[in-house]
Amino acid sequence: MTNSDALPLSPLPRLMVEPVVRAALLEDLGRAGDLTTDAIVPAEARFAGAIVARQAGVVSGTDAAALAFALLDPAVAVHVARPDGSRVGPGEPVIRLDGPARAILSAERVALNLLCRLSGVATATASLVAAARPRGKAAIVCTRKTTPGLRALEKRAVRAGGGANHRFGLDDAVLIKDNHVAVAGGIRPAIRRARAGAGHLVKIEVEVDTLAQLDEALAEGADAVLLDNMGPADLARAVAMIDGRAISEASGRITAETVGAVAAAGVDLISAGWITHSAPIIDLGLDVA
Repeated sequence: MTNSDALPLSPLPRLMVEPVVRAALLEDLGRAGDLTTDAIVPAEARFAGAIVARQAGVVSGTDAAALAFALLDPAVAVHVARPDGSRVGPGEPVIRLDGPARAILSAERVALNLLCRLSGVATATASLVAAARPRGKAAIVCTRKTTPGLRALEKRAVRAGGGANHRFGLDDAVLIKDNHVAVAGGIRPAIRRARAGAGHLVKIEVEVDTLAQLDEALAEGADAVLLDNMGPADLARAVAMIDGRAISEASGRITAETVGAVAAAGVDLISAGWITHSAPIIDLGLDVA
């Protein structure tokens, strides 16, 4: 596992994964199905092989990949050799397959697209976790900058890489950002309106750009503060000001090269949008046994 302290990953409910996979299969198979495979491969032909890593990375998305084959033909036998959260090296099998050749070949691209993409997210997250861990306590968290339709899968991939999840959507937490503050007329009225409207069970986080704004947010009892685009020195000052009264989150241009200094400032969380919106894929391919 990428994070020995993490609990084992539970699979996403099928009702969350299946619509994504069905939509991807429909997009690829269209109105007439797989013209190439149906013309060339006999209906009775069998296929035995494996999805194999072409490069090192962290695996995520095996449930979605397996479902792509199962939806085309339940007779396809799928064995996950490297479960989500596992590290994999070049040449190592991730999923072994055996069954009707037509279904396996027709589902191949959808399964690989999802598996490569989600493993890329997990691998990008793991790179930040590894760079931050020696320098502080901060957890690496994702954002809402996800691929439309893939949020649940990408956020689970972040966990597979040893990270943690920020809010899933606009409906599960309050995050007051700079535009909210501008429209509300300041941090104080924004927090007061949010608290009045959200109810006692909803946490309130406020984005601040300066230490003066942080002081306002703390005075109003914000549960968490997002310290946006602050350098390490200001982050350390902010952590001292907060002094445990709120959760501290650093954000803004976080990379593997900068995350160590950010973690060393003592923040609780470090959020990075690129681990979901710009993570490179991990190269995987389907090989015949």
